[in-house]
Amino acid sequence: MPLNDKNNDRATNEFNQYVKPVSLWADAWKRLRRNKMAVLGMWIVGIYMVVTFGAALLPFKSYTEQEMLHINLPPSFKPAGVVALGQLEGRKADLEAAIVKSGRPDLKQDLERIENEIVQLKGEIDTDPKHKRVYILGTDYLGRDMLARTIYGGQISIMIGLIGTLTAAMIGIVLGSLGGYLGGWIDNLIGRFVDLMYSLPYMLVVIIIMSMLPTGSNSIFVLYIAIAMISWLTISRVVRGQIISLKNSEFVEAARSMGAGSGRIIFRHLLPNSLGIIIIYSTLQFPSFIMNESFLSFLGLGVSAPRASWGTLVSEGVQGMQLYPWRLLVPAVAMTVFLFAMNFLGDGLRDALDPQSKNRN
Repeated sequence: MPLNDKNNDRATNEFNQYVKPVSLWADAWKRLRRNKMAVLGMWIVGIYMVVTFGAALLPFKSYTEQEMLHINLPPSFKPAGVVALGQLEGRKADLEAAIVKSGRPDLKQDLERIENEIVQLKGEIDTDPKHKRVYILGTDYLGRDMLARTIYGGQISIMIGLIGTLTAAMIGIVLGSLGGYLGGWIDNLIGRFVDLMYSLPYMLVVIIIMSMLPTGSNSIFVLYIAIAMISWLTISRVVRGQIISLKNSEFVEAARSMGAGSGRIIFRHLLPNSLGIIIIYSTLQFPSFIMNESFLSFLGLGVSAPRASWGTLVSEGVQGMQLYPWRLLVPAVAMTVFLFAMNFLGDGLRDALDPQSKNRN
């Protein structure tokens, strides 16, 4: 009997049972959801993005506001005035014991200064709202909130990763696809240029550029340019290899026989079939850009004050890590968790999108 017209466009198996069609992306998403670590990494990355880039809309304190009576406060859920008063009284007791033991006159000046700070703090602790703040992750050497500085520092570090990834995608895809599809002297020219860029000592060149330029408001922009200089090289080679492996396929021959031009074949047929591998490499390169920025900032060639990135916060924390370990641990843990999450997500995307992956399930 003939099939009902309503069922003519439905996919059926050999038993004439309806089979719901599944697209490549739906199948990849289904496999990705089975990878618990990748899903956890995706949620962590999403939370980081919302918190860091939505910090202006969230009730966080200013990352530049300084309070000298709140210098180097440890993480606590108590009001800052109470924590600072306890610290000052402890320092006062230590100085009194040192004066009795050594009799040094210079310590008496420090003792008088601390006593004046205690009197000032006791007079303000119940009236000034700034002493009622709670620094759950402590403060730095200028009395700035470490939580706010870590969140706003994440904006710059994550933006470095985004800009590096987008630069790699835009330049690498265009040059790699043109070289792979057109071949000939164009492929040789692009290939030799990529080899030349690879031969340069990348970090040394970036350090020289950053050290030659004056520090200031444009340092972030210069840092973006320096990081993005050769971020596209790896993806360019990956895309070139994918295009070469696909350009003689049947669907490309069919498009070419119908009169499609090179641009249409590349951007409408070849690149969509290479998108999975591009996403994989972009996700896996994202953490490396953040590490490059952190390395430069650790050397003092990155973000200028009062702005901060995770790299500059780690650099500042190393200087006082024995006495104030939270100044190092807070940005270091924040950066480490984000990098682990990105690596887990990239590994999960590789397993979900790579058709030749051995870990697909």
